Amino acid sequence: MIRIYGIKNCDTMQKALKWLDAKKTKYEFHNYKESGIDKPTLQVWLQHFATDKLINTKGTTFRALTDEEKAGICNKSKAIALMVNNPSLIKRPVWDFGNGQFYLGWNEDEVKKLM
Repeated sequence: MIRIYGIKNCDTMQKALKWLDAKKTKYEFHNYKESGIDKPTLQVWLQHFATDKLINTKGTTFRALTDEEKAGICNKSKAIALMVNNPSLIKRPVWDFGNGQFYLGWNEDEVKKLM
């Protein structure tokens, strides 16, 4: 089963979830704004995505970080700590297809290929 991670009120998330619902695709949604995100999950994601891709460097949460915190995103341990404490930093959606395949973002054609 697909597990999709994100924030419910994000426009991109809403597009992805609406698309999944229209396709009658079973999925599990993990709202990391409400439920948080754990270090082991982030460690798995960082095996598939670079920290500067997983962290939304264009968002308001990132812009609110100190310069020292921003510089720390190149260090996996510091990046994980930042994402655990500020899940809004994480780009969305993060797709876990349950078969070792992950995808970051929303592109209908790319998601179709992975399904």
